[in-house]
Amino acid sequence: MASLSTLTRALSHRNAKIFFGASLTAWTGLWVHRIAVSWLAWELTGSALWVGVVAFCDLAPAVVVSPLAGAVADRADRLRMTMWSQAAIGANAAVIALLVATDVMTIGILLVLEVVGGVFASFAQPARQSMMPGLVPASDLPAAVALNSLTFNVARFIGPAIAAPIIAVFGVWPAIALNAIAYLFATLTTPMLRVEAAARRGHAATASLFGEMVDGVRYVARHPGLGPIMGFAAVAALLLRGVQEILPPYVEREFGRGAESLALLTAAFGVGALISGLSVAARGKLEGTTRLAILGVGALAISTAGFVATGWFPFGVLCAALMGAAGSVHGISVQTLAQNASDPAMRGRVLSLWGLITRACPALGALLLGASGELFGLRWPTLLAVLLSLLVVAWGWARLDRIAAVLEGPKPDHANR
Repeated sequence: MASLSTLTRALSHRNAKIFFGASLTAWTGLWVHRIAVSWLAWELTGSALWVGVVAFCDLAPAVVVSPLAGAVADRADRLRMTMWSQAAIGANAAVIALLVATDVMTIGILLVLEVVGGVFASFAQPARQSMMPGLVPASDLPAAVALNSLTFNVARFIGPAIAAPIIAVFGVWPAIALNAIAYLFATLTTPMLRVEAAARRGHAATASLFGEMVDGVRYVARHPGLGPIMGFAAVAALLLRGVQEILPPYVEREFGRGAESLALLTAAFGVGALISGLSVAARGKLEGTTRLAILGVGALAISTAGFVATGWFPFGVLCAALMGAAGSVHGISVQTLAQNASDPAMRGRVLSLWGLITRACPALGALLLGASGELFGLRWPTLLAVLLSLLVVAWGWARLDRIAAVLEGPKPDHANR
């Protein structure tokens, strides 16, 4: 309980209340949107491949945009960048809702608009994350990082719980419209934040934007701790996270159920992530975080195998909760290590690469799973991905001590520029 008090202390600051309140609202809308759009794609096509393509179009723009967005976040006003990117996400959702409501939506139009939304989201992520050190005192930053992940996973529980009855009673478009309203709220509350000048803008523009983007990628690649842990996280996300991005085919083909069960599974992911996230946050120390990042992927692999190997829905829900728990442990751990180890002037670019990993790699994994699922069914390609991910865990475990010594120790001044 003493460790949990660090979370409440971090949340006691005025900035934190505004920031996480807006985050909870926006991310709840986001999860409602994801459930609705995923189900819409399934209704329009009846194809696991097309559901995977829609997920890919939402998340894949991060491959191109995230490094650029990180460089912008390190030289621009992060508060304004956050506000306008959130406004754009809300406007894009409003357009999708309108087209669905007027019955003119097609799978092609949906793909284009999901790409547009993915571009805006890729700009919002590094801007928001980079502001965090300016929202709370330095002593509360680890707790704030944990709160950020916990907020996302609370929304991951609330969003599907809201989405299911809305879609069942009113249809898809009101659920998507709710996301537009949520991001409008987040946009209007962002100017209320009082962010320290050093965290609001990383540095004055020094080189070309492209040059700064390349510098960020080079910084992470050459860093003896960030490079390995980011690479590990990228491969793990590619192999395992795609399952959660194309749930409708799993729900219907593996369990023979509908939209309500889709929402229940997504909520189970969120409940597991919330419980494990609280446990990780309550540790109150950095030591051992690298170990958790690696073991989290191992647990995610095993629970994913259980999820696809069963046709019994209650066991599938349990495995979904375990998948959410393992993914949350891994995600909070890697983000905490990235915040601790990165140079402040590089923080936006480092976190943009983390955003790329969390968005683009699951998108590509979803596309590959969707395509292979059309040819071989969903179960065997997923089990193959699980086996490969366990090999990746073995690689990370063999290098644990070396990576942890860099990421969990004190930062050398400009050592890895």
